[in-house]
Amino acid sequence: MTLEAESVGSQSADDGSVVAAIDEIDGRSHLVIADITRDDVWLSMPERDAVSLETWR
Repeated sequence: MTLEAESVGSQSADDGSVVAAIDEIDGRSHLVIADITRDDVWLSMPERDAVSLETWR
């Protein structure tokens, strides 16, 4: 896994399916957000750093 980011250009939100999940990376829980219709289009952050839905509302 790489932590580097690179631009994928401008795309419409209708071009993919974005999902979120909690997954274990290097032994720690992370929030992962990914476009499941494309390879290598995802981001993650430690779960403890993610804002809860209740706080975000």
